[in-house]
This record gives sequence, structure tokens and C-alpha cells, in this order.
Amino acid sequence: MPRIIFLCKSENGETDFNSRGRIAEKNMIKKRLVGLLSHAKKYIGFQVFWQWLALIAQMTAVFSIAELLERVLYGLSDAAIMQRTVLVLLVCIAVRFVCERQAAAASYKASVDVKKILRQKIYDKMLRLGPAYREQVSTSEVMQVSTEGVEQLETYFGRYLPQLFYSLLAPVTLFVVLCRVSMKASVVLLICVPLIPLSIVAVQKIAKKLLNKYWSIYTGLGDSFLENLQGLTTLKIYQADDKKAVEMDEKAQTFRRITMKVLTMQLNSTSVMDIVAYGGAAVGMIVAVSEFLAGRLGFAGCVTIVLLASEFFIPLRLLGSFFHIAMNGMAASDKIFAILDLPEPEAGSVELDVAAHGDGAVSGSGARAGSAMRGGAVKTASGAKSGLAVKFEDVHFSYEEDREILKGVSFEIPAGSFVALAGESGCGKSTIAGILSGKNRGFSGSVTIGGVPIGDIREASLMKNVTLVRHNSYLFKGTVEENLKMAKPDATEAEMRAVLGRMNLMAFLDTQDGLQTQLQEQAGNLSGGQKQRLGLARALLHDSPVYIFDEATSNIDVESEEMIMEVIRELAKTKTVILISHRLANVVEADRIYMMKNGEFAEQGVHEELMKLDGYYAQLFESQRVLEEYSESGKSAGNFDSGMNSADGVNAGQQSKAGNGEISGMDVRVENGGSGKRVNSGAARFENGRKGAIG
Repeated sequence: MPRIIFLCKSENGETDFNSRGRIAEKNMIKKRLVGLLSHAKKYIGFQVFWQWLALIAQMTAVFSIAELLERVLYGLSDAAIMQRTVLVLLVCIAVRFVCERQAAAASYKASVDVKKILRQKIYDKMLRLGPAYREQVSTSEVMQVSTEGVEQLETYFGRYLPQLFYSLLAPVTLFVVLCRVSMKASVVLLICVPLIPLSIVAVQKIAKKLLNKYWSIYTGLGDSFLENLQGLTTLKIYQADDKKAVEMDEKAQTFRRITMKVLTMQLNSTSVMDIVAYGGAAVGMIVAVSEFLAGRLGFAGCVTIVLLASEFFIPLRLLGSFFHIAMNGMAASDKIFAILDLPEPEAGSVELDVAAHGDGAVSGSGARAGSAMRGGAVKTASGAKSGLAVKFEDVHFSYEEDREILKGVSFEIPAGSFVALAGESGCGKSTIAGILSGKNRGFSGSVTIGGVPIGDIREASLMKNVTLVRHNSYLFKGTVEENLKMAKPDATEAEMRAVLGRMNLMAFLDTQDGLQTQLQEQAGNLSGGQKQRLGLARALLHDSPVYIFDEATSNIDVESEEMIMEVIRELAKTKTVILISHRLANVVEADRIYMMKNGEFAEQGVHEELMKLDGYYAQLFESQRVLEEYSESGKSAGNFDSGMNSADGVNAGQQSKAGNGEISGMDVRVENGGSGKRVNSGAARFENGRKGAIG
């Protein structure tokens, strides 16, 4: 009998091998995978039992046929024996039919919950990882192992595991029965049986590396495909779709080649197993015939061994066929367990309570006292503070080891303040937003909200008290009402209509189907401004103490931008508001402005103070103002030959200076009656030599 011993890994992670070179557990069966779906064990047992019972019925039928043939050969048959043989055959056929049906049912029950349970565990893992899961695993990889990878494991539980145990039981049963017919032939057949498992193990060593490479290439191809699909519009705009198509073709060719290698390996191993199986059966048959010719074995015994010889090998041969599929599933399970084993952030237990903190709040409806509160907590007309305080102390953060994004950032936002983070792209503004919203976890230093370290706050409480609004807030396919109720499941129709009215969307929606207006995926049937206003309406309905607006007004028309900014300014009267914006005109009214550069705060203060410094903020502010005024003057003029007497010409030239805080911009020369003032936005200086608008 072949010995296949399954070992599991020890606590230190090392695999235990004895001196005889036992087969590792992970080569043939994954105990962890079976343990994950322990309820399937009984159905696997049932399937093995029904298969074994079918084998007994088959052996009974073979013995009856062999006995009948022997009697016919020697002229000893009669009608009674014929009838008895036919009856036995009918009973055996009926038993095999029932057994096969029951085995198929057990196979289904063994695998029916596999997909559901594994996908649920992956989903639960993503929830425990929280918004920061992308720091450890890509979305496309999660999707691939949750779909294709899980599908592969259905065969593993439904066919491979039962066949594995049955393929061990069947040869033993046959040997026990046939050794009484011919010990020599039975021993020869049993000795040949282990050759198939040995060939499977040999193939497995090659297949493991090949399948791991297959899955790596497969997930990489999926990453590229998803990224290119999501960015298809951008690729079309920049006419880069052909280049990406070539890259995708190359990756697809690489995947095709590795797929063909896997198929070639499977076909070759199948051929080897066929040779072993049929060769072993042939050797057993030859021995049986030799014994018969030598007079040491009767005719019935010879026929029985000849007919049952293949049954020694067929179970293991089928195991080999399922093994290739199971290997693919086990390779996928490695990916699944890699996700399930990802380190989880330590779950917080503290509930944020706005009213409980000294810097906490009772939301009021009074207006802010202008911009009088500079550096302290803003008070409402009733004198009550609002929102939650936020504090960063020596915070460092990196997406990559060799590139630090935040370099010891420290600042404090009093409760109820309206604070702005400004600076060029890549300076770390959105990273700060990601840390406050729980998306970026791998930081060093101290971050507190309402006096509580952010790591100690329960994720649900953090999501409840901090609302992040981006320029591309995701809107789901469904109705407007369904999207709004994500923020507040018990929202009334009046509340939803109120926030939509504030965002000037209700009138438009009433021309459609109101709150039941259907949205396409990512609200593709709305304009850019409408999508951002709908996202902001959902955020308002959430009604949290802290709001973070990360470029919430970018990429939209001026009307929508002003409408959103008006809502943000109104919201800042009763909440802690952090505004991240490239456009400095939007941050002028902030209680404090933090100007970032290269992951640090270059300047901080209120608008008037920063303008007096005539530094980085003032340069960028004046540069943007000149460009905007120039743009507006161009629109009003139409063209320079339309009779505008106030401007004889405009000379614009690109000046790009990357170092020392100098801002890329345009040189604008405005001439009035032969004398004029030159405004150099490249050097970021604005000289008010004349009154009035620049044109």
C-alpha cells in the first residue's frame, strides 16, 4: 500500500520532513483550507463512502460474470445460474446508479458553500483592513482572487479531496479481496500503484513554480487591464491608447505563453500517468494469465483479475486529472491566504463624542465672527464651540521607502476652525487628508482628533465624525435617493430635498424623476459640476463634526465652484472645516492658511499676514490672480481688434522656473497709451501701477 503522509507547518513556520523524505502537507492537501470549511468534511466522507460502495457493487458484478463464464466454458451452466447472475447484475447496476447519484450530491454539498464563505472572509478582511487596505494589496488582485481564484477551489473541494481519499481506499480494498484469488498478481498490482502518486509529486514540484508564476502574470495583466480601462478617456485625449494597446498585447502574449506552458505540463503529466496506469494494469493481467497457464489460477480468478486490474489505477488516474485543477486552486488559495494573513491595524476602541470634549461642540446656527478667531477655536453667535480639534505632531509619512512625503509636519486646528492647506501638487496636502480619514495608516508621529490618538478611535466612529469630500467622490449606479442614504440611512425625503436644494440640484432632478432619478455608473449621465454637487450634498447629509474638502472645486465650471464654496463657507460657521485647494482665491477667508512645500510648512498665518511676508504664498497668489484677470480680460475683449482702446497689445510668454519657490506662469504686458506696467507672473510679482482691471 502506498504511504502518503501529510505534514503541517510547525509554529516557527518550518516544514517538518523526516529522514525518509515524506511528502509535505502543502503538496497534496491544504489542511488550513480544509479547516476553513470544516463543515465540508462530512460530505467528503459521504462521497468517499458512496464511491467505495459502488466499487463493492462492481466487484460483485465482476465475480458473478467470471463465475458464469467459467461454468459456460466447462458446460456447467443452467437456467437458474443464468437467472441468478442476471439478477445480481441488475442489483449491482441499481446500487451503482444510486451510489453515483449520492456521490454527486455529496460532491455538490461539499463545495456549495466554498465560494460564499471564502468571498465573505475576503470581504470581512477588507473591512478590517479599513480604508488603508490599498497600502498592502491592490484592488484588482482582490477582485481576481475573489472571482477566478475562488472558482478554482470549487473543484478542489468537490472532486479533488474526495478522489484523494478514495484513491487510497480503493487499491487497499481490491488487494484485500483479490489476494485470496491470486496473491502474486495482487502484490504486483499493488506495487505498481505508488508509481502514479510519485509521478504526481514529481509533476507538482514543477507545477508549483509554474502556477505561481502563472498567477503572478495573471494578476499583473488584470492590474494593467483595469487601470487602462478606467483611464481610457485620458488615453484617448492624449492619443496614448495605441501605446497602451501595444503594452497590453505584450503582456497578453506573456500570459498566453505561460498558459501554454501550464497546458503542456498538464498534457505531458497526463501522458505519463496514462502510461503508468495502463502499464501497471497490463503487468497485472500478464501475471494473472501466466498463473492461469501454469495451472495455479482458475479461469474465473484469471478473468476477475483481468477485469479488475484497471480499478487499481483508475482512481489514482482520475486523481491526477483533478490534481492539475486542484493545483491551480491551491495556487489561488496561496493568494487568498496571503490576503487573509495581511497584518491588520490595531483596532481602536474609543468613541468620539463631540459634546464630551472641552474643545468639542454643540453645533450652533449663528455666524462666525468674521475672521476674528485667528488660531483659536471659532465661536458661534451663542458662544459655543463647534467641531473637533485636530492636532499633528512631528508626522512623517512615505508611500515609498526612499521618498518621504511628509517631513515632520506639526500643526493644530482648533475646534470649529476653517483651515486651509495650500501648495503645489505633490507637496503632501492630500496625504494629510488621507491620514485624517484613516486611509493612510503607516505614519510616524502623533495625530489626534478631539484629543484622542487616531489609532485609538474606532473606525466606525472615525467615519462618523470625519467626512472627506474629494473632487471625484464615487457615485454608485442606482437612484439619487440610494446614494444619499449611504450618508444617512434614515434620512427623510424632506432632508434629502433640502440638501439637494442647497446645492441647486433639486430643480434639475424634478425635471427627471426626482429622488428616484437613475444614475449610471459613476453618475455618467450627470455633468462634472452636477456630480461634484451631488457628492457634496451627500456629505452635508452625513452631518459630521469635521469636514475635509480635498480639491472639491477642481475641474468644474465657475458657477458650480462658487456655489460649492458658498456652501463650504456656510458650513465653516458650525463645523471644523479643512479646505485643500490649489486655487488660493478660495482660501482667503480661512482662519489659518498652511502653505506647504516639499512635505513641510513653508509659511502659515492668515491671508493678510502671508501677503505682507511677500513670500511663497504671496508669489503664488499674485501669479494666479494675474492669470485669472488676464483670462477674464481676454473673454471680455473677444479679440484685440474689437475696439478696446484701453489695451494696445498683450504679450504672453511661458516662463518655467522650478527652484526656490518660483512659480511657472506667464509674462503679461499691459500698455495704455504708450506707457504701461509689466506684470511678471513668472517671477510672481504683481505691481499695481494702475487702477482698475488689467486688460
